[in-house]
Amino acid sequence: MAAGHRKPRASRGAPRRAPSTPGGLEAVFGVHAVRALLDRGETPREVWVQEGSAGARLAELVEAARQGGARLQSRSRDELDQLAQGASHQGIIAFATPLAFEGEASLWLRLEGWPHVAPPLLLVLDGVTDVHNFGACLRSADAAGVHGVIVPKDKAAPLNAAVRKVACGAAESMPVYQVTNLARTLAKMKALGVWITGTAGEAEASLYEADFIGPAALVMGAEGKGMRRLTREACDTLVKLPMAGSVSSLNVSVATGICLFEAVRQRRDTSA
Repeated sequence: MAAGHRKPRASRGAPRRAPSTPGGLEAVFGVHAVRALLDRGETPREVWVQEGSAGARLAELVEAARQGGARLQSRSRDELDQLAQGASHQGIIAFATPLAFEGEASLWLRLEGWPHVAPPLLLVLDGVTDVHNFGACLRSADAAGVHGVIVPKDKAAPLNAAVRKVACGAAESMPVYQVTNLARTLAKMKALGVWITGTAGEAEASLYEADFIGPAALVMGAEGKGMRRLTREACDTLVKLPMAGSVSSLNVSVATGICLFEAVRQRRDTSA
């Protein structure tokens, strides 16, 4: 090669841009979340299905979406991975209208007109901002037959695609009420006859001493900080999980599941 002449570099090409979500829609990842959309009668506007064997495995789900009017697109695994950003999409991503919180007015209408046959069981999350914990709490709430979840407008996780994925369909089926002032909401619930049980590590009473038989709300605080002061003061009683090991606390979604199924146990024993 002559002096002063460099071998030209191989062209690397322009960097690939990550695929974008269709305007105004929200990506819903995974088999359970997409099936939950279809089961509740909400057909996604568009569905991306992974090329190759994944398409055959998802044939039934894809056909249900097609019959509902969804636009189907075959995409590479790389494109689905880029859009999911680490979430497990299981070879399918649907694009649907974003979920929305229900307002306070809906909560009061439901509580004031509640049938006397089955007392309400509500879950209140104070300061739970992690979307994975939020999604897991919704999933446990749905499994335990909770009638609604209440969150504050501030210091709360959004109802986004990650929550829908973790909740495995519970985000679509569970009413989630967003309130402006949580302490004031709890006070009004108490006036309507709902017994408010909060969880706190320093409480003297055990979870198994709590009363979930009648109209009840379970309040769970954020990991570490727990409930805020005004929320704590608005509770009728505080309980704790008896911890027999070396750890002092549990993940909030795990603790929520344990507490909710204690309520399920009590209510089943009463109805038996």
